[in-house]
Amino acid sequence: MSSTFFGLTIAYSGLNTAQAQINTTANNISNVNTDGYSKQVVNTVAASALRCYQSWGTTGTGVEATSVTQCRDLYYDEKYWNNESALGFYKKKQYYMDQIEDYFSETNNNTGFATIYAKMFNAMSTLQGSPGDETVRKQFISNAKQLTEYFNQMSTQLQDLQNSINDEIKTAIDSINSIAEKIAILNKQINVIEQGGGRANELRDQRAVLVDELSQMVDVKVTEEQVINSNDPERYTGATYYRVNINGQNLVDTYEYNTLSVVSRKTEEMYNQSDVDGLYSIVWTRDGDKFNATPSSSGGSLKAMFEVRDGNNNENLHAKVKSATRNTITVTNLSITDINEFNMPQKGLINTNARDYTYNSFSFNTDENGKVVSITFNLDQNLSGTEADNLASQELQVGDDVDYMGIPYYQNQMNLFLRSFCEKFNQIEQSGVDLDNNPMGAFFVARDTIDSLVEHQMNDALFTETDLGGGNIQKEGVTLYSTKDANDDTKKYETYYQLTAGNITIARKSDKDSRVFATTTAENYYSGVDAADIVTQLQDLQSKVKLFRGGGGNAFLQCIYADVTVDTQECKIFTKNFTNIQQVISQQRMSIAGVDEDEEALDLVKFQNAYNLASKCISVFSEIYDRLILQTGV
Repeated sequence: MSSTFFGLTIAYSGLNTAQAQINTTANNISNVNTDGYSKQVVNTVAASALRCYQSWGTTGTGVEATSVTQCRDLYYDEKYWNNESALGFYKKKQYYMDQIEDYFSETNNNTGFATIYAKMFNAMSTLQGSPGDETVRKQFISNAKQLTEYFNQMSTQLQDLQNSINDEIKTAIDSINSIAEKIAILNKQINVIEQGGGRANELRDQRAVLVDELSQMVDVKVTEEQVINSNDPERYTGATYYRVNINGQNLVDTYEYNTLSVVSRKTEEMYNQSDVDGLYSIVWTRDGDKFNATPSSSGGSLKAMFEVRDGNNNENLHAKVKSATRNTITVTNLSITDINEFNMPQKGLINTNARDYTYNSFSFNTDENGKVVSITFNLDQNLSGTEADNLASQELQVGDDVDYMGIPYYQNQMNLFLRSFCEKFNQIEQSGVDLDNNPMGAFFVARDTIDSLVEHQMNDALFTETDLGGGNIQKEGVTLYSTKDANDDTKKYETYYQLTAGNITIARKSDKDSRVFATTTAENYYSGVDAADIVTQLQDLQSKVKLFRGGGGNAFLQCIYADVTVDTQECKIFTKNFTNIQQVISQQRMSIAGVDEDEEALDLVKFQNAYNLASKCISVFSEIYDRLILQTGV
């Protein structure tokens, strides 16, 4: 049978529980505007009944508050993290693509390619009418130089953006490492509290906020499992294993965490010809293994940075290894057979048989049509005999495949246009003579970083040097290589491989003396100063001659701008879509975890009433006991 004073104990349990519920509600109201805070509730159960050996069998013992827990749903958390990864990816990509679009745009405040290109050919039309007028000649040369400076500026802007993204990648890696360390510390603090029977709600909120932040940068997957006591599997330990994976690789494992490091690529490890020096690769600090920054899934803002920084649209060289020696690899079955279309650097990185190798130079052989049929890479490292044998028939690629039209892609598109345009322009010019009846050399040349301008003259001998890494034979900045065709006959082919948007300029002689520009051929030179048959041919380059993607030179900007705007528009559409999804998921998430002021106000009234009723019970029992003890007796 229960004690005479048992009712007081029951009323006290209700009073105590109502007090806990009021305190928890006050905590919720206090944190209504706290970012990351999840609503907390007091979980209650009816206390265990007592056997009373009466007809009713048992009697209730009141209420018991078992715990104070968060209102959180892992399902909505995972949906939110997945969406944040996609949103971070497109939002960051849009930020950079907007800048690239601005670079190529043609507005009133931005004089672009179309204006400069048309202006140069307008000056050429004037030159056609007065080819002997040095003032007119200077005006044309000035406009031609303005075109080269436009491409120099475009290349510099893209390289500056590439540098900026590179720095932001390092900042992102530092943030990831910091988040990993904080999560590991919180895991330990949470387990200490919960192993003691408590519930670390605030610490769990802090951990969830860190995962929210992490999900914007990379793909995140979180798992939490109970720690099982092997000696007593049924016993609840209170501890959990909390693991965080990013891009499919482990970052945090409960109390331990891994860190990432950035490693600057050396010059001989470049992927693309116009890349800036010192681009970062990401590796795991523990063992130096490469981190997959561009997973097949969404990937977050970090993947967007790598795609824009390194995106070459898969237009790097692919080939098959024909043979390998101690320090060379020779490849055939090339995906690119025109040397002027090569995007690979003179020194760089190649990958074959799942291994990376660096080369310091390369040479090539062509067929009778000047198409490249094989390339030999001169390696920085020595191969063993077995390793060299194992490379035969393996697939090889230069640099890395990044299937996106990023900065390297646009650099290469400018290079392709300039090489095609300058080759046609120089060929026409080299068929003529200047005002002094001297043979005309190349007009558009490549600026050399060491010698200021590469303008070495070529003699009539046949050269056998085919090494693109050094010792090149130059003809007014146009590298001339001697190669061997399939019949082993030595032939000479011009290549504009070393001419890029970053180094194009006009020949120093033409820049200093306007007379050094051909407007007519030697046969027509004595027809008079008004002979302009060469200029007539040059005029066709404006739109009539196919120079870029099957169109004339004037179509260059249309093609490039179409590429940029399509990608930019795609980023805008997906950013808007995922932003809308974020709002929906956030609402669903907050409907469970959020603190609603109206709901808390109702709860406060409800728990206050419960408290008042429990107090009333105690007051009633007090009167009963007073009557029993003081007023009952003999």
